[in-house]
Amino acid sequence: MKNVKATLSLIARAFCAGAMLLPASSSLAAPIAPTSYDMPNGDGQASGGTYNYWDRNYTGAGSTTTDGAALSGGLGKLTDGVVSTSLWYNVSNAQGTGEYVGWYRPVTLNPVITFHFAGNPSIDSITIQLDNSNVGGVIAPSAIRVDGISESFTPPALGTVGSVTLGGLSLVGPTHTIELDQVPGYWVFVSEISFDGTATQAPEPASLALLGLALTAIPLARRRRN
Repeated sequence: MKNVKATLSLIARAFCAGAMLLPASSSLAAPIAPTSYDMPNGDGQASGGTYNYWDRNYTGAGSTTTDGAALSGGLGKLTDGVVSTSLWYNVSNAQGTGEYVGWYRPVTLNPVITFHFAGNPSIDSITIQLDNSNVGGVIAPSAIRVDGISESFTPPALGTVGSVTLGGLSLVGPTHTIELDQVPGYWVFVSEISFDGTATQAPEPASLALLGLALTAIPLARRRRN
């Protein structure tokens, strides 16, 4: 009987610890990194550009050297952490490895970028780094739609580069779209897109071990009682 009581006491302590350390899920406010994105490749010289504004380092499927080619299943310039603070003509080249992806409205109309995430994060805001130089037909988009809904924003001052933050979104789920509407006859250039919100965190391994210890002890107590 004494051994049974000791075992049951061990189970109780393990379950109490598990209750404190093993929530069904926990939340952490943090930047949220996509696992991949799909979109049309940028345009370039074949479309009348001075350079090529491709997503040249994209890691997924699709031709990264063809204007408007369908890219899928990878990551590239838009999530590489390089937030350009220079105007497009200072950081672009014919190789398409510059800091911006650019789309020309007469060739690639209103590009849609589909981002994929692990789990079901809650996204509160999206920040997009844009060129609004108004040089060479490059200007901020006329509209930005998130999951098909137009969001209000203030573009960077004309002649500059800057960020646009779309806040108060409360997006939940593993997939979200951003659509960039170009001004008719103009290019839109993006160097980085980032997300902030709340990610779902899995239980800690130590918590799982405690729960496993408790479950193992139950049949042991039963055998000793019999």
